[in-house]
Amino acid sequence: MIPEAGQSGYITEQADGEASESPSLTYGIDWKKGRITGYVDGLEALKQAVDKALRTLRYEQLIYSSNYGTEWNLVLGQDRLLARPEIRRVVTEALLQDDRVEGVNQPEVSFNGENVSINVTARSRYGDIQIRKELNANG
Repeated sequence: MIPEAGQSGYITEQADGEASESPSLTYGIDWKKGRITGYVDGLEALKQAVDKALRTLRYEQLIYSSNYGTEWNLVLGQDRLLARPEIRRVVTEALLQDDRVEGVNQPEVSFNGENVSINVTARSRYGDIQIRKELNANG
């Protein structure tokens, strides 16, 4: 049977006619070495997916839907008063695109010179994920 893509991810039909969600098993990525390192599942797979979504600019790669990634290019370098709520929105939207993320705490955004630090907690069915991202305010 060929899996069918639905709004909540890939769906397979069980023998009794009920839909079930596919497992989150995926390739593990070692970002420092730039290599695939086996497989990850559950919380580790979600951490990797969150990291990847925050690294990817929205609309930049045709392989991803228009809902995937972030819009850092629209907010970085803007006035800090305007950038802070937009950074919160961008991060929250990017994280909530993954069905495994059940909620996102209000991201904390702080500026230090030309750098922006973002701290946020994503709640998922596997547990909470603490995310810390640092970016240069000038892009």
